[in-house]
Amino acid sequence: MSGGVDSSLAAALMQKDGYDTVGITFRMWPKEECGSSVGRTCCSLEAVTRARAVAGDLDIPYYVVDFSEDFKKEVINYFCEEYLKGLTPNPCIICNARIKFGKLLEKAKSLGASHIATGHYANVNFDKKTKRYLLKEGKDKAKDQSYFLFGLSQEQLASAMFPLGGMAKEKVRLLAKKMKVRTFNTVSSQDICFVQDQSYAEYIKKKTGVLIKPGEIIDKNGKILGRHKGIPFYTIGQRRGLGVAHKEPLYVTGIDIGKNRIIAGPREDVMKKSLEAERMNWIAIPSLDKPIKVKAMIRYNHRKADAIVTKTGSDSVRVDFKEAQAAPTPGQAVVFYSKDVVVGGGWIKK
Repeated sequence: MSGGVDSSLAAALMQKDGYDTVGITFRMWPKEECGSSVGRTCCSLEAVTRARAVAGDLDIPYYVVDFSEDFKKEVINYFCEEYLKGLTPNPCIICNARIKFGKLLEKAKSLGASHIATGHYANVNFDKKTKRYLLKEGKDKAKDQSYFLFGLSQEQLASAMFPLGGMAKEKVRLLAKKMKVRTFNTVSSQDICFVQDQSYAEYIKKKTGVLIKPGEIIDKNGKILGRHKGIPFYTIGQRRGLGVAHKEPLYVTGIDIGKNRIIAGPREDVMKKSLEAERMNWIAIPSLDKPIKVKAMIRYNHRKADAIVTKTGSDSVRVDFKEAQAAPTPGQAVVFYSKDVVVGGGWIKK
């Protein structure tokens, strides 16, 4: 329970359906930050207070578990390290796989629970034919979060329940109000939850102590176009914030971490017809044995694109698109769909 409407209603629905329901919130803030007010962010002290109140209204047991060290190790450190390597991380995917359905699931089972129910907009069911648990899109396509859940294992999916998967966000708020769930009108959390009111680069500098050095912005031929503020301020495909006057709009087309350079060019230079991905996780199939046609999503809320996925190694694939895609970004996830079913996915290498 994050203190928002989605997880609050999920708890209310599980109880209504007759489940022996227990509310759990995990604390991810280190001690020096636990008193800060973080506005829209989930899992702040304000959010914990709301979650506790909802649990009280429902008359269910409620626990706050301290996963701040695990969160720092698995999520925050990963976030910082990826940016310092010139990659663009996706901490929500890591958090789901390693914390919410990792550490939190372990804790839930230690309390005697068989499943974790969350407020994610997604669906899961068991396919008797393939004998595999399938992850599917939520009904509300604008809110669907299956992309962020692609890293879950079969064991984790077997213990997952998504009560809101068949609802639109508007219906969720209306039903929450009807059921007198006090968080029915809370503002949804946005952006990276732990960064708070500072830029990613400033956060990374604060957390790691690493000196973020400015450097050159060059074109693909090595011509110097300007200066950048530091590698973590930039991501592939970025247009705003380059600070370079040019006859046509410039985009970040590459990051040379070794020479501390940002490479910039016109939009056509970020259009790619293929990408390579690694560290694959297959859900609908046990493994990839032959090329398959899919709809591929290269970032959250990006339009799915027709593609063919071909195995290139024991844990890597090549994704060939029917039409060129804008800025597939190393460090981000590419997730494959067959209709509304998540086939699997992996992490973009290049």
